[in-house]
Amino acid sequence: MALRLFAVFCGGLVGTLLRVLVDLALPHSSPGALSVSTIAVNVAGSFVLGILAGHLWLRPSTPEWLRVAVGPGLLGSFTTFSAIALNVVAGVAESRILDAVLALILSLGLGMAAAWAGLRVGGLLTHRGGRS
Repeated sequence: MALRLFAVFCGGLVGTLLRVLVDLALPHSSPGALSVSTIAVNVAGSFVLGILAGHLWLRPSTPEWLRVAVGPGLLGSFTTFSAIALNVVAGVAESRILDAVLALILSLGLGMAAAWAGLRVGGLLTHRGGRS
């Protein structure tokens, strides 16, 4: 139990650092403006989690501490629903309805497409390498 908690903590540190770096590289002007960084990290995180769920998570040899370090830890802190929710609500409050709707559609639509693509890639990796 302690190892898993420590793994989530360490993964969370790395994911948070990566998220800050993306926010610095792709800044947005206000909470109501379309946030390319939030959409980018949510889509990338969905894709990576899809690959992991479709490949590594299926392998009995993948240690539990690694699953929680990368899943809830790294990817959980890298991606965020709260940021997209804030972006949408602030966009509506600032009468930036198009930005709010676009942020929601892009984040959900591209995120789901990325998760599906990640699962497909993970499945192909599992099929190609065989399940160990």
